[in-house]
Amino acid sequence: MTEFWRLPATDIAALVRAREASAAEVAKDALARLDAANPAINAVVDHRPEEVLAEAARVDAAIARGEDPGPMAGVPVTIKVNADQKGFATTNGLRIQKDAIAAEDNPVVANLRNAGAVILGRTNTPAFSLRWFTKNSLHGHTKNPWDPAITPGGSSGGAAAATAAGIGAIGHGTDIGGSIRYPAYACGIHGLRPTLGRIPAINLTQPDRHIGGQIMAVHGPLARTIADVKLAFHAMAARDPREPWWAPAPMVGPPAPKRVALCVKPEGLATVPDVEAALRDAASRLEKAGWTVEEAPLPPLRRPAELQALLWLAETRRGFNKAIAAEADPDATFIYAQMEALCPAPDLHAFMDALQARAGFLREWMLFFERFPLALCPVSAELPFPDQCDVESMESFRRIMEAQLTQVGLPLMGLPGLTVTTGLVGRTPVGVQLLAGRYREDLLLDAGAAIEAAGVPATPVEPVR
Repeated sequence: MTEFWRLPATDIAALVRAREASAAEVAKDALARLDAANPAINAVVDHRPEEVLAEAARVDAAIARGEDPGPMAGVPVTIKVNADQKGFATTNGLRIQKDAIAAEDNPVVANLRNAGAVILGRTNTPAFSLRWFTKNSLHGHTKNPWDPAITPGGSSGGAAAATAAGIGAIGHGTDIGGSIRYPAYACGIHGLRPTLGRIPAINLTQPDRHIGGQIMAVHGPLARTIADVKLAFHAMAARDPREPWWAPAPMVGPPAPKRVALCVKPEGLATVPDVEAALRDAASRLEKAGWTVEEAPLPPLRRPAELQALLWLAETRRGFNKAIAAEADPDATFIYAQMEALCPAPDLHAFMDALQARAGFLREWMLFFERFPLALCPVSAELPFPDQCDVESMESFRRIMEAQLTQVGLPLMGLPGLTVTTGLVGRTPVGVQLLAGRYREDLLLDAGAAIEAAGVPATPVEPVR
């Protein structure tokens, strides 16, 4: 029997579209893999096998009628529990939302279905999707399949752990401060944070977000190959009129010089030697593939990171304190207290000043990308952290916040970023981050493919128990 769970999404879709395999066969194999691998990592926290098989049957029926099943025909995907999926609770890792049953799909979920994907299950997130670690009081603790002693990342830690372990070919994630890019890094796969407005997404189980969340939070794919990231990204980006930020930008932009700015220690970041080695290795891979790489400082990220926190917490402070108290998740309570201590509540003038400053920082970055269409920098200054070390002390939390500078700074400008896994340090994954201008995910994916071609960790990985 073919082990479809080992195959990339591009291969699965090609087999199903050519009728060399049925979506039902793929789905049964995916469910078997979920049963075998998930108990060790607790990445998928809700799934209904009968619905998975019914979705696969619809794909097969469309093919039998001679209809186009879509570019992701039969591909098993997972959905993070903070996105509406019809008939399921949008828990966001919270006991207080365990009954928030969605009446309709979030546009990103609908787009995946319309592309022929089969939704395999729903993946874990920390309470309130608040951390770079994945544990909550409702669904429990997600483990990294490479090594349970290190974080799987967060907040899309369930998506990354599942994808790395072969539970679905594609994981859906969200990113307002690295929540796609960091789990991909920690689990040895790739993850794309798209440009603001690329992928339509809205949860109708909740009120619309305030302006901070609207201009910084995005949805995107995690996958084991760059080709799969591209396939899922194109499917997720289809128009949906429910999303007012969606932009009809072309998926491929005009030709750009193959010039990359390498920045190992942006704004004095204390990048550790193993991460620096990965960056210089990736730069060498790009040079061998025809890119010109030049070491250069990046535009500001430190002040944008401060403003990102200001705008995000300005949103969460409106009733969020009550939700934190009601949920009473000890880790979330500790983390939120640390975040508030780092970012005092703004008055109206400070809030307006932050939005005004955003335009200037975005202008700086867009001018930078005129000279260097791509930037190569750390995902994190350190290798993936020991699991749960963010709640050990205030000092540990602040060390982690500093290491994650590039993740937190980028969302203020709504810019895209791609994590590319590059190798292992022992059993610990390492990788790099590529940045580009608005709507230039095509450049990120082209460069990511060149880096990937020179070698990445072998996945799917059998979870370490």
